[in-house]
Amino acid sequence: MKQEIDLSSLSAEQLQEALAKKQKAEQTKREKEEKEYIIGRDASIMNLVDKALDLELRLQAFKEECHEVLEMQEIKLTEYGKMRKNSKGGFSLTHSNGTRRVTRLRRTEPLWDERAVKATEMIKEFLHDTVKKRNIKLFEILVSFIEKNKDGDLEYSRVMNLIKHEDKYDDPRWLEGLKLIKESFNYRLKGFGYEFKVTDKDERWRNIDLSFTSI
Repeated sequence: MKQEIDLSSLSAEQLQEALAKKQKAEQTKREKEEKEYIIGRDASIMNLVDKALDLELRLQAFKEECHEVLEMQEIKLTEYGKMRKNSKGGFSLTHSNGTRRVTRLRRTEPLWDERAVKATEMIKEFLHDTVKKRNIKLFEILVSFIEKNKDGDLEYSRVMNLIKHEDKYDDPRWLEGLKLIKESFNYRLKGFGYEFKVTDKDERWRNIDLSFTSI
């Protein structure tokens, strides 16, 4: 049983010594706990990150394998007459038993050339001179469709929304601007992605999730 100390019987020096001893013991305990925490934390981080790096390498190797296999399959499909020679590159392969499927997806991004700069200038000039005076809300909506994003690019979906209003005005600046912006548009191939599917017990297709966010 812990013996209680009568503090009133201690001198000021003894009290200070006892307090210093207690503070030192508490500090030592805190330092030990902190050290144990840091060691445990660092070990967990090393373990998880090492496994993540290993998965990254295996996924990179797997994607390269997918690319090689599907590239060869595309050649065979073209030769066999099952794919048009002008195909954009996306296609699906299904196992003969109907339970497995691999799909190659063509990844692209919208791209506008230098004509888009002149096009947006003409469209904005027309909107400021004409639409803004009549309908400020409509003006703000139409102008927002040709505002650039943080990367300094036009947004494909917004530009398409603008083009939907093409028949609303017959001003040459409006019509020529829209014509130019359509002519300046193209796609840039970023690469290929791959999807894998299996059938479930109800014979419905289920995606095989290879992303943490979708599992």
